[in-house]
Amino acid sequence: MKNIFFFTLFLLLIFSTVSAQKPQKLTSNQIYEKIQKLNFLGTALYIAAHPDDENTRLIAYLANNVKARTGYLSITRGDGGQNLIGPEISELLGVIRTEELLAARNIDGGEQFFTRANDFGYSKHPDETLKIWDKEKVLSDVVWVIRTFKPDVIINRFNHKTPGSTHGHHTASAMLSVEAFDKVGDTAQYSNQLNYTKVWQPKRLFFNTSSWFYKNQEDFDTATIGKLTSFDVGVYYPLKGLSNNELASMASSQHLCQGFGRVTTRGEQTEYVEFLKGDPLKDKNDIFSGINTTWNRINNGGEVGAILYDIEEKFDFVNPSKHLPKLMEAYKMIENLEDTYWREIKEKQLKEIIEASAGLYLEASATSASGIPNSNIEVEFEVLNRSNAAIELTSITSTIDEKILYKGLQLSQNKKVVFKETILLKTDEFSDPYWLKEQGTLGMYKVDNHQLIGQPEASRAVKIDFNLIINYMTISISKDVVVRYAERDKGEIYEPFEILPKITTKIKDKVLIFSDSIPKKIGVEVRAGENYVNGRLSLQVPESWSVSPREIAFSIEQKNDKKTVEFLVSPPKNESEGKLKVIATSGEKIYQKELIEINYNHIPKQAILLNSEAKIVRLNIKKSGSYIGYINGAGDAIPESLRQIGYTVVEINPSKIDENNLQKFDAIVLGIRAYNVVDELKFKQKFLLEYVEKGGNLIVQYNTDRGVDVGAPYSLGLSNDRVTDEFAEVEIIDENHEILNFPNKITKDDFNGWVQERGLYFPDSWSEEYSPIFSMNDKGETAKTGSLLIAKYGKGNYIYTGLSFFRELPAGVSGAYKLFANMLSVQKREIEIKEEIKE
Repeated sequence: MKNIFFFTLFLLLIFSTVSAQKPQKLTSNQIYEKIQKLNFLGTALYIAAHPDDENTRLIAYLANNVKARTGYLSITRGDGGQNLIGPEISELLGVIRTEELLAARNIDGGEQFFTRANDFGYSKHPDETLKIWDKEKVLSDVVWVIRTFKPDVIINRFNHKTPGSTHGHHTASAMLSVEAFDKVGDTAQYSNQLNYTKVWQPKRLFFNTSSWFYKNQEDFDTATIGKLTSFDVGVYYPLKGLSNNELASMASSQHLCQGFGRVTTRGEQTEYVEFLKGDPLKDKNDIFSGINTTWNRINNGGEVGAILYDIEEKFDFVNPSKHLPKLMEAYKMIENLEDTYWREIKEKQLKEIIEASAGLYLEASATSASGIPNSNIEVEFEVLNRSNAAIELTSITSTIDEKILYKGLQLSQNKKVVFKETILLKTDEFSDPYWLKEQGTLGMYKVDNHQLIGQPEASRAVKIDFNLIINYMTISISKDVVVRYAERDKGEIYEPFEILPKITTKIKDKVLIFSDSIPKKIGVEVRAGENYVNGRLSLQVPESWSVSPREIAFSIEQKNDKKTVEFLVSPPKNESEGKLKVIATSGEKIYQKELIEINYNHIPKQAILLNSEAKIVRLNIKKSGSYIGYINGAGDAIPESLRQIGYTVVEINPSKIDENNLQKFDAIVLGIRAYNVVDELKFKQKFLLEYVEKGGNLIVQYNTDRGVDVGAPYSLGLSNDRVTDEFAEVEIIDENHEILNFPNKITKDDFNGWVQERGLYFPDSWSEEYSPIFSMNDKGETAKTGSLLIAKYGKGNYIYTGLSFFRELPAGVSGAYKLFANMLSVQKREIEIKEEIKE
């Protein structure tokens, strides 16, 4: 009982602090569970489309109850979604969701995989999905993951037989899995992969079905009678003090950028899988039935199993170190196994068990958070043996520069050894996400290194091998070099050590809008990656634009210090757009990258290198009114975009709204999903409507249809309607409506150049007080007229829009800026008309 209490406390500490970044320190209970897992030789792969699609209940059940090696293949990294915790979208959101998936797997016990497919946004049919993704490449990646992970069973999250009934990515993920199942064992299929791996044939393929995929429970029961295998995934784990459902809820709650934080659940829960292909089940209750999952599965594995099964049966929770002699004996036998697949997996698992059983603490912490290629860094080492086992540290090897440092240190019980060494970062590679290093396409990331495909991230380049002798047998345990420090309000913090460029630069605004021909000062921030950095900075602009001066010299003395220099950029007289690129030179080297750091408590700190550039747009735009109030929703960059074209934007704290402090604004805008995420609005809506009634202009951007009340003055029903094709034809319903004519003339051409989609979660019903402005639809669908609705209320106007301005304005889409300016100006036009009449 004491073990259970301390393990539960350990979990609570992990999930409530930044310790998600800390190295795992195993309790006796955890060591025992890892031995159980070591003694199960079976593998399962779960396949779906996005982060959050995975069934954490089933993954946790397979990994912790069945003890199978369990993986989740997410076809995409979720780049096309929205972000509830910050401003990051697109590829930066994909980085966050990658790390959230890894955090989830760290809890539910699974492993994580991806393909090169880019989540380009919502898709209504798998035909469109597979065209944009490049089906052959993604199918190749699915085959590759199966051949390298070698699952005995595959489980699809979605139904491959119902195209068009759900998100196209969902159905496509299942279709790809079914097709890959038939190809992975064929040497003629994707034969180039066989230079790195071998063919593999899973035993069977399932669909993780439920009544959710049917109209009702009765239809589900009728359609699946006699076809299903079911199991209770609500089992309780005494060693954890948690049920499987609690574990699964904790894992799902790591998807914070999608708003998946949730309470834990307990009790019986049935999951169903439907057999699709492969060897029929001999035991309906066991998806691994007929598959040998013991050590006898591999040649000479029986001898290893005899040792390890005995340790499992007689495990000493009080003194696990007593098992070290036998664990080391089994380790040496595993080293000699012919089966390379199981040898590598079991070596890795057993090393972790040996390290924990010995109470070994092995750490290599850099004295600086980053270094530049081919520079020296200082690393502090801590080595500690907390058992009475005979252990010697013979040497350490720095894998990045292949430097071997001989130590010959006898590690006495609980006597800490601390020392420092200098290692060379012998590489020209940076430690940014591998899939972002080269420019991809709308649907695919470009990855040239075949062996990186499928991996959630590249392994860290800066590693230390601790070469040891335990019970007179050699073993090497590898550790990433980390950065460890403390902050008073957070405690101990671990971060990854990064290899970064000597110079990075940054333009604050990724889109620079010139609403007239007046030149603008553009600030460029320069960051030093080491001490005493100097060089020259210049801007590359499109033809017809000009920049002054041609270049600026800079000098920075301290590492991580920043300096901002200013250029004067002059636009052409006519409308134009292109890219402004920052080029820094130092000696003979050119630096063109921006460093973006993502730092949230629930995931490790991330360093991303993207091209240091901005979109520049010369836009002939007119505005009426200038003082805008903005109520933030789920996070978007629209306030910054509006400031770009000359608006003064004040971000309003919802809790401070009252009957007196809104009238000063020319317009008030609510950010995306504001009513979904800001509870305070339900108490403040009366003041917003009073603002409109007295002559204000209120713009409400999209909210998801989850029973939310958007506080509209008249009946307004939200739906899941959306237009996902950014090239979809747009028809104007009323060309004479003021919102299309003041202060800018809006035509269909203003919808050219939109990105990812037209819009989402359009209303599908509304009262006669609203005027619909546009009609649009995806191919083969009926027209959707709810993308932009405007209604007169009292003296003011209420506007509701599902158009994706949160994507279009940061992307610098000219027509979107003009239309948004018109929405902000509606009430001003009415005032001007009244003044003209008086005159």
